[in-house]
Amino acid sequence: MIPQLLLRSSRTCPQRSLALYRLSSVSQRPNLTQTFWTCAPRRERAPTDSKTKTTKPTAVFPAQKQPTKQNDPLATVDKSATEQRKADWAIMKEMTRYLWPKDDWGTKLRVGLAVSLLIGAKVLNVQVPFYFKSIVDSMNIDIAAVGGTATTVAGAMILAYGASRIGATVFQELRNAVFASVAQNAIRRVACNVFDHLLRLDLTFHLSKQTGGLTRALDRGTKGISFILSSMVFHIMPTALEISMVCGILTYNYGAKFAALTVLTMVSYTAFTIWTTAWRTKFRRQANAADNKASTVAVDSLINYEAVKYFNNEKFEVARYDKALQQYEKNSIKVATSLAFLNSGQNIIFSSALTGMMYLAANGVAEGTLTVGDLVMVNQLVFQLSVPLNFLGSVYRELRQSLLDMETLFNLQKVNASIKEKPGAKPLVLSRGGEIKFENVDFAYHPNRPILRNLSLTIPAGKKVAVVGPSGCGKSTLLRLLFRSYDVQGGRILIDDQDVRDVNLESLRRSIGVVPQDTPLFNDTVEHNIRYGSINATHEEVVAVAKRAHVHNTIQSFPDGYDTKVGERGLMISGGEKQRLAVSRLLLKDPPLLFFDEATSALDTHTEQALMMNINSILREKGRTSVFVAHRLRTIFDSDLIIVLKEGQVAEMGTHRELIDRDGVYAELWSAQETRFQEDGNEKDEAEEENDDDAHVESGSGAQRRLVDERAKKGYAQAGACPSLHRSRLVVEVRLYPAETTKFRAAQYVSYTVLVGPSPGHSVSAAGLGSCEDKGQVFLFVLCQNRVRGNPPAVRLVLEEELDHLATSHPLGRYCFGPNSS
Repeated sequence: MIPQLLLRSSRTCPQRSLALYRLSSVSQRPNLTQTFWTCAPRRERAPTDSKTKTTKPTAVFPAQKQPTKQNDPLATVDKSATEQRKADWAIMKEMTRYLWPKDDWGTKLRVGLAVSLLIGAKVLNVQVPFYFKSIVDSMNIDIAAVGGTATTVAGAMILAYGASRIGATVFQELRNAVFASVAQNAIRRVACNVFDHLLRLDLTFHLSKQTGGLTRALDRGTKGISFILSSMVFHIMPTALEISMVCGILTYNYGAKFAALTVLTMVSYTAFTIWTTAWRTKFRRQANAADNKASTVAVDSLINYEAVKYFNNEKFEVARYDKALQQYEKNSIKVATSLAFLNSGQNIIFSSALTGMMYLAANGVAEGTLTVGDLVMVNQLVFQLSVPLNFLGSVYRELRQSLLDMETLFNLQKVNASIKEKPGAKPLVLSRGGEIKFENVDFAYHPNRPILRNLSLTIPAGKKVAVVGPSGCGKSTLLRLLFRSYDVQGGRILIDDQDVRDVNLESLRRSIGVVPQDTPLFNDTVEHNIRYGSINATHEEVVAVAKRAHVHNTIQSFPDGYDTKVGERGLMISGGEKQRLAVSRLLLKDPPLLFFDEATSALDTHTEQALMMNINSILREKGRTSVFVAHRLRTIFDSDLIIVLKEGQVAEMGTHRELIDRDGVYAELWSAQETRFQEDGNEKDEAEEENDDDAHVESGSGAQRRLVDERAKKGYAQAGACPSLHRSRLVVEVRLYPAETTKFRAAQYVSYTVLVGPSPGHSVSAAGLGSCEDKGQVFLFVLCQNRVRGNPPAVRLVLEEELDHLATSHPLGRYCFGPNSS
C-alpha cells in the first residue's frame, strides 16, 4: 500500500491534482505527520513606519458626489387641493397632444367628425321635449268632438318625436365608432412612450423598484387614458353644451323663476360634487397604493415559486398577500362608503330641484299661464338636465380616479435617467481592436461602502484577460461601469482611447457582449431566447451557435426542440442549460468585446471543458478582446493576463506562471482551491484503494486515456519546481485520468513512470516501486483532469517540457520514461 500525504503547494499543475507519496526502504507505514517541504503563500502586510514600528493607515476612499436621489413615482403622497389641481391640469394639457396632434391630420379629421356628430346628437336630443309637449297639447282636446284621430291630430309630431330620438342615438353611436381609433391610438402611444422610458432608465431605478407595482401602475394608467380622452370630447363639452341649451330654453319659455332654480341647482350640484370628490381622492390614492402592494406581493411570490416550495412557506406567502389585501379592503370600503354619500347628496339636490320645478309648473297650469304640455315639457327638460348632471357627477368621479391613475404613469415619465448620452455623441470606433483602460477609477454604490479605489488597469486588445479575487472586490462592477449601467465617480474608462461617457450609448452597448452570472431568459421558446442576440438571425444561424455552445443535442432532446418554452426566467431548464443558451446568444451577437461573468459556474466539468475549448478557439480565430470573471481558477489559468483584485484595487497581475511564482494573493487562492479539490476527490475513496493498489490500466486503454493538456508545454507548473527536491534518485509516476473523473482513487488511469537519477536505463512501473534498486526516497505525483487526446510519444514530449526544471534542479539532471520508454 502507498500512503498519501496532501501538500498545500502553490506549484501545483493547472487543471490537475498533485499528490506526493513517500516510500521508505522498509516495509512499513510511514509517519504521515512528517513534512517534506512547505510552500505556503506569503501574506501581504500593511506597510509599517520604520521609526515607530506601527502600521501605517491605509488610504481612505474619498467622498464622491452621489447621484441625486429620485422621488419614488409609485409612492403615495398627500397633496394640497391647489397642488392636485395643478397636477390634474398638467395631465389634461399633456393629453391634448394626443387628442389634437400637430402633424397627424387623420386624427384631427376623426376628432372633428366626432365633435360634429356629437353636436348633431345633442341638438336632436333637445328637440324631443318640444315634440312631446306638442303631442300632449294636441291630445288635450275632445278628439271625438272634432271628428279626428290620433294620426290626424298628432301624427306628424309623433313621427318627429321618434325620428329625433332615433337620430340622436345613431349620431351618438357613430361618434363612438369614429372616436374609438383616436382613443386606442393614444393609449398605444402613451403606453409605448412610458415603456420606452422605463427601458432607458438606469439600473439603479430598476433594482430599487418591484416589478409587480410597476406593471400594475402601467395597466391602470393606460386604462385611464381612454376615459380621460372620451371625457374631454364626449362628456365635458357635450354636458356644458346641453346644460346651456336647457337653461336657455327654460329661461326663454318660462321666465326667471325657472332659470334661477336651474342655476341654483347647477351650482349646488357642481359644488357638492367637486368638494366630495376632492375629499374622496385620498381614499382612492390609498386604495391604489394598497393595490400596488398586493400586486407586488403576488408577483414576487409567483416568480419565486421554487423558493416558496423549498422552504414550505405557502402559508407565510398567503398571509403576506392577505395582509396587503386587508389594507386594500379597508381603503376600498372607505371609497365605497364615500361614494354612497356622494350619490345620496347628488340625488337629494336633484330631487329637490325637480320638486321645485314641478311645483312652479303646476301653479302655472292652475293659473292658466301654462298648458299641460308645458308641465310635461318642464318635467322632460329637468329630466334631460339630469342626464348631464349625472354625467357631471359620475364623470367627475371617474375623471378624478383616472387622473390619479395617470398621475403615477406620468410621474414615471418624469423620472430622470442618471446615465445620459452627451449631445452630439459620436459612435464608438474600435480602431485598435478594443483596448480597454481603467484610469484612476473610483466607484461606490453607497458612499459609506466604496467598491473601487483609484483603480487602474489595462485590458490589451485581442487578448484573453481574467479578473479574479474574493467576493465583493469589484469584479462584476467593472462590467457595469464599462457598459455604463453606472458612471464612474472618479477617473475614466477608455476603449481605444475613447471615453465611454463621450460615445453613443447604442454603439457602446452594441460592441459589448455579456454572459452574466444570473442568466436572464424570457418566458418564450428556446429559439427566441437564442435569437435575442441577433433579432434577424435565421434558424440555421441559431442552430449553428447552439452547436458551438454545446447545447444543440440537449435542445434536440426537449419535447418540442427549439420551440420548447423555457418558463418564467428559464425555470423549466437547468442552470447549465441556461448558461449555454446565454453563450449561444452571445455568439450570435458576435460583438468585438466579450465579457464572461462566471459564465460556466453551473456546468459540469466535462461540458465546461468542451465549451471553454470552443470559446477559446473562437477568441483565437477572431482576435476578440475577452474578459473572464471567475472564482474557479481552473477555468482561466490559460489567460494571457490575469488581474487579481482585492479591496477594490489591483493586488497583482500577470500570467498564471508569474503569479504562482510571485507567491501572493493569486497563489493563495490557487493553493486553497487545489487542496479542496484533492480532498473532495480523495477522502471518500481511501478504503477502496487499500483493497486495490493496482487499479491502473496500461497505456493502450483507448477511451480511458486522456493525455496531458498541451498547455502544459508552456511550463505553467513544474512538478518538481521546489528547490528542496534534491535527492540522489527520484522515480516519478504520471497517472492520466479520464476528463470526467471526480473520484481519483477508485478510477482507472494510464500510468507512465519517469526515473530521475544517474542511470537513465532504469524504468520502473508503479507496481515495481518497492523493488527499486535505489533504496532512497521515492516521490510520486498524479496529473488528472486532462483534456487533449494523444499517444505515448506525445506524452513524452509534454513531460520533457514539464520535468525540465525538475531534471535541471537535480544534481545529475537525467530522466527517462517507463514503462513505454524508447
